[in-house]
Amino acid sequence: VWDGNETWLVLGGAGLFGAFPLAYAVIVDALTIPLTLMLIGLIFRGVAFEFRFKATPAHRPFWDKAFIGGSILATFTQGVVVGAVLNGFSVTGRSYSGGPFDWLTPFTLFCGIGLVVAYALLGATWLVMKSENPLQEKMRSVAKKLLLAMLVVIAIISLWTPLAH
Repeated sequence: VWDGNETWLVLGGAGLFGAFPLAYAVIVDALTIPLTLMLIGLIFRGVAFEFRFKATPAHRPFWDKAFIGGSILATFTQGVVVGAVLNGFSVTGRSYSGGPFDWLTPFTLFCGIGLVVAYALLGATWLVMKSENPLQEKMRSVAKKLLLAMLVVIAIISLWTPLAH
């Protein structure tokens, strides 16, 4: 499953390049920094996932934290990218004409936080489905709070998007 997910990310980027090379050029130019940060987060996830099982018990907490950090970084930057795409890009002629930090706005940062909440909700509900007893009950409680947070995030983004444009 893990390698399959990585493959779909690569195929998505290659498919965008093959089908829409001009859009690909603009998006990659506009989002170089967040896309690079996302790849760094995905690398941390993959490395931590593999090394945790080979590490001594004393080093496992480090790899756990690397996995958590990589997961949050990858998720947050995916949300930032979605927010930046919703905001649009400065294009002159056939090339990106904005600056390297045009993607860094309050809206895109909120979208990043929103996606972290959404993925946390997904993880909590998956644990409800796959676990039993105390862990299941704890995740049920967490999922209810995350669902409320997700509804608030959806409402804010749904209002913010048309008001900003």
